Amino acid sequence: MSRISDRFAALQAACRPGLIPFVTAGDPLPEATVALMHALVAAGADLIELGVPFSDPMADGPVIQHASERALLRGVGLVQILAWVEEFRRRDSTTPVVLMGYLNPIEIYGVQRFASQAVAAGVDGVLLVDCPIEELTTAQPLRAAGLEQIFLAAPTTDAARLEKVCAAAQGFLYYVSFAGITGAAHLDTDAVRRRVTEIRQRAHTPVAVGFGVKDAATAANIAGFADAVVIGSALVDTLAGSADAAEAVARATAFLAPIRAALDALRTDHAA
Repeated sequence: MSRISDRFAALQAACRPGLIPFVTAGDPLPEATVALMHALVAAGADLIELGVPFSDPMADGPVIQHASERALLRGVGLVQILAWVEEFRRRDSTTPVVLMGYLNPIEIYGVQRFASQAVAAGVDGVLLVDCPIEELTTAQPLRAAGLEQIFLAAPTTDAARLEKVCAAAQGFLYYVSFAGITGAAHLDTDAVRRRVTEIRQRAHTPVAVGFGVKDAATAANIAGFADAVVIGSALVDTLAGSADAAEAVARATAFLAPIRAALDALRTDHAA
């Protein structure tokens, strides 16, 4: 069992929808990253997605693009990110941490070097946007070291490819709610519900839904049929411009707390 599977097993046992916030490592301020991670957990996060800044984030919209740019300008890279995860683990040994990003920084760092150091630091999984199921062998050293590889599925994923993705998925399957970039405005909840229901019948891992989730109402709608909800751009936008770590923590707490409350209310309604 891994931290990720342990956490989802606990969520299932409690009939509790999972909440997965995404933040870009080093943004809004490098010195705020670890405090921000702890604040997210305190506000109800079940798993943290920590974005690895990259110069060409092709799947991300302007909000996360700008967050990556700000972090890169401050010199944030994998050395600092792994050190932050290690620091986070000194106080939190149970909350799963997934690094989300692109393959290029890992290849430059060294795949084997990254794999061993990430596991030692306390990273649980990786979601590499540009390393799909067809490139499974590229990420094999990461999987062999003990990092779970999170795969993406989308509305455009055909049945044959979906079978392969479901078979290879580890940790959880990330369903991209629409064909587009992060932070886009349109979200057809009924269409997402139909697709996620189909995927859950095939997948042997939990299914989390992200892209287009902006607030408590949207999150509660998605949590009615998904195992977890991922919220990124809206949170990253809220954090932008924080003057110091204390302000970043306060903004994160104020943003995430009502979303957690909405998900918990959904659980209460189901129990009733």
